[in-house]
Amino acid sequence: MIDIVIPRDNEKEFISIAEKLGYKELMFLYSLNAFQNKKTFENKKIKAKIGILADSRNIYNLKNKLKDKKTLIAVKSFGNDREIIEKSYADLIFSIESVGHKDFIHQRGSGLNHVMCKLAKEKKVSIGFSFNSILKSNKKYEILGRISQNIKLCRKYKVQSRIASFASKPYEMRAPSDLINFFVVLGMTPKEAQDSLKSST
Repeated sequence: MIDIVIPRDNEKEFISIAEKLGYKELMFLYSLNAFQNKKTFENKKIKAKIGILADSRNIYNLKNKLKDKKTLIAVKSFGNDREIIEKSYADLIFSIESVGHKDFIHQRGSGLNHVMCKLAKEKKVSIGFSFNSILKSNKKYEILGRISQNIKLCRKYKVQSRIASFASKPYEMRAPSDLINFFVVLGMTPKEAQDSLKSST
């Protein structure tokens, strides 16, 4: 099981908590500048990896700058998700539900639709569900409903999903079993939730 986190010079604390929670791997996401100065962390019990957290300023030309094509590029949704998916700017896009979409009478404005799901499947872009986005949301009921809808869409169109804490502070992490149970309540099958927590990087 792997968790994806966004550290702020607190990697050692993350590793310590991850070990206690039962994780075997951690993926640290950094800005491009921070990533270029980071090295992988060595720990006997936790395998730590590093990836890039892209933003609206560099996402469009980031892959051209990378020599190591195996580096995970993640981006938190900022409203231009279809283009990001269609042109494979990122490997993982998360918190799609958190962008200010308007809900409709019979359907939630979840940020995801059948066109985007087909593109994500074709381009091998994973859809990430962030526990931290729920934790910090002022409108939890809206986010939860949108996530439930997006889980169904990902299942229908066989899009790879990833669940993670995306925590910036170690205490925001949750045990793998807690995340699995939480997302099962939101509509994932136990197998889907378990597979979404497994490392594929």
